[in-house]
Amino acid sequence: MKIFITGLPLEVGEDELTAVFGDFGQVKSLRIIKDRETGQSRGFGFVEMPVDEEAKEAIKRMNGGDYNGNRIKVAEAQEKPGTGGGNAGGGGFKRNNNNRERSY
Repeated sequence: MKIFITGLPLEVGEDELTAVFGDFGQVKSLRIIKDRETGQSRGFGFVEMPVDEEAKEAIKRMNGGDYNGNRIKVAEAQEKPGTGGGNAGGGGFKRNNNNRERSY
């Protein structure tokens, strides 16, 4: 199960957060999202736990809790619409070619 975490203190690192979620079970992967230019945490991230029951327990016990002075939100990650591979029409400029009237 993939878990979304928001409200993370900016100083929290991936090793520390992996240890925290590791208290609930195996952590397959963890990623704190960082600003491309500064490299600083953006205050949210994702954890993947292979055992759903352990992930649900982590969500239940951590959601709304205090983490180093910040109230964090922890929930099951939802897939973004249009992210399933293939060309789902995402991105880029779209032009309405149905309206072909021209004015001169």
